[in-house]
Amino acid sequence: MTAAAMDVAHYTDDFLRRVLVNNPVVAMIGASANPERPSYRIMKYLQGKGFRVIPINPGEAGNTIHGELCYARLQDVPEQIDIVDVFRRSEAAEEIVTDAIAAGAKAVWMQLGVENAAAAEKGRAAGLDIIMNRCPKIECSRLFGERTLGEIHAEMEVERPQ
Repeated sequence: MTAAAMDVAHYTDDFLRRVLVNNPVVAMIGASANPERPSYRIMKYLQGKGFRVIPINPGEAGNTIHGELCYARLQDVPEQIDIVDVFRRSEAAEEIVTDAIAAGAKAVWMQLGVENAAAAEKGRAAGLDIIMNRCPKIECSRLFGERTLGEIHAEMEVERPQ
């Protein structure tokens, strides 16, 4: 088993839950306006759970996806990003992590099939939470069922992060 595969296998539910509950603003790199694409469906799902999802896709920049303005690059987003969700090939992850660090993100979440050990090491060294080869939709459903972030925060009696 590779180091990256071992790392992916060892995410605790508490770690995944903390990343999801404390980080409500997601920039989705590779968001798509095509309903056939997984990123389209996952963006809609996360919005329904209470996340603010900002689409990043140079081919859709200036358009809206699920009511959110799409940007060409992470650097173009004029607000704080908590999680950078990566729908790109593994080879692109290191550059995306560099951009996430510059943007002040708190976490990088690489989708199913996306793993890059060098990117993960770089992100962790900068203090980011790194998740590879996992889907936030699957983890939200598994960890929280059909509850929204608002319901989860109320249940935990904590304030929603700003």
